[in-house]
Amino acid sequence: MRIVSLLPATTEILFAVGAGDDVVGVTFECDFPAEARSRTIVSTSAMPEGLTPSEIDAFVSAAAGRGEDLYHLDEGALAGLDADLVVTQDLCAVCAVDVTVVDDALAHLGCRAEVVTVDPHTLDEVFDSILVLGRATGHEPAAEALVASLRLRLETVRAGVPAGPRPRVVLLEWTDPPFAPGHWIPEMIEAAGGEVVLGAAGAKSVRVTWDDVAAARPDVVVAAPCGYDLAGAQALADELVAAGVLPSGVPVHAVDADASWARPGTRLVDGVEELARLLRG
Repeated sequence: MRIVSLLPATTEILFAVGAGDDVVGVTFECDFPAEARSRTIVSTSAMPEGLTPSEIDAFVSAAAGRGEDLYHLDEGALAGLDADLVVTQDLCAVCAVDVTVVDDALAHLGCRAEVVTVDPHTLDEVFDSILVLGRATGHEPAAEALVASLRLRLETVRAGVPAGPRPRVVLLEWTDPPFAPGHWIPEMIEAAGGEVVLGAAGAKSVRVTWDDVAAARPDVVVAAPCGYDLAGAQALADELVAAGVLPSGVPVHAVDADASWARPGTRLVDGVEELARLLRG
């Protein structure tokens, strides 16, 4: 089987279930595991490099207003890979190539590859997507074992949450403007032992104000800006502290959003475990 993965999370999952040797094409953002970097890149970003968070927000909003795609699919590279299976998403136009673009490109190329679309909004749906990809690639037993191990780790964290009041957690999916989390992230906070005070599980992330953040009376602020690694998140967290926009005296923790929070892949439980350690001091 020859597989093209158009989402970093699905690339991560494919390698984790044992289908990595069959992956022939990936996106420019697919960086885990490191071996994924050796595959042909079939999609790139339309966004200029070096933009600040506010400039990125403005670029995305303007592109959406014009109905323009944020990613470019290299049809020539895709055609040359002769894929049997293309894995894409229908979750977020900011995250990866839109599924309709993929369908149109395959039709234009006359490619008969099977298209598997993942669209997880909750932790259970993320785990289900692992099983879907396991079945699609002939690695179902490995996928089932992986999901079982992830669920066990998650339940272990939940079982260790101390009794009593939970720390109030504000997690920022974006910093300028601030965005409260949606999808699986509120569940992650709850599993780690925190109380979600902004954002709703299974819903979209939402733009908020700094007044909203203050009114939430957080005990902890977590900076997890989508698309940023730990160093990038730390730099943005430091900027927020210096700007004085966060409630005074509240500890601020930066996390590697790409690795363990923003991407619906196998490492979300790593993020839960990390937050649990932070909340317990």
